[in-house]
Amino acid sequence: MYRTGHLGVSMLVFAPIGSLLVAIGQPLAALVTGGAMLWLAMLPDVDHRIPGVPHRGPTHSLLFAGLVGGAFAGAGALLAEGVGTVGRLQLSLFGFFVGFVSVSAHLLGDVLTPAGVDLFWPWGREFSLYVTRADNTLANWGLFLLGTFALAAAGSLAAQGV
Repeated sequence: MYRTGHLGVSMLVFAPIGSLLVAIGQPLAALVTGGAMLWLAMLPDVDHRIPGVPHRGPTHSLLFAGLVGGAFAGAGALLAEGVGTVGRLQLSLFGFFVGFVSVSAHLLGDVLTPAGVDLFWPWGREFSLYVTRADNTLANWGLFLLGTFALAAAGSLAAQGV
């Protein structure tokens, strides 16, 4: 997938999460999660800029998603300084969830392509659904529009209290 497709998948994954967060009275958490997911939508493709790291290698794995989640958990713990043990744990878990799901949404987008991803790197098993090529403009924009629609629908339902 290209950037537009990955943004669309991120919005598709976020829509039910954001709606749930709003429904349980956490609109700020929904805003932070949505913003982080869009901001991190292309993070696994950092491998294009790192010499010697193959594309769709280590940065396209659940291990990388866990590492990003761990970094966000640490940031959550630092932000919760002085809040108390329960608040610190909650913010750490929330941070982990946001980081892990953000990277996982990117992986989901790439699983749609024939090249797939090595989810369990370094054990070397690629997963692909063979739905569309990564460079398919129609698929990328279709995912973007579908994600935009899902986000608008979820926001509308959340605003109505459904």
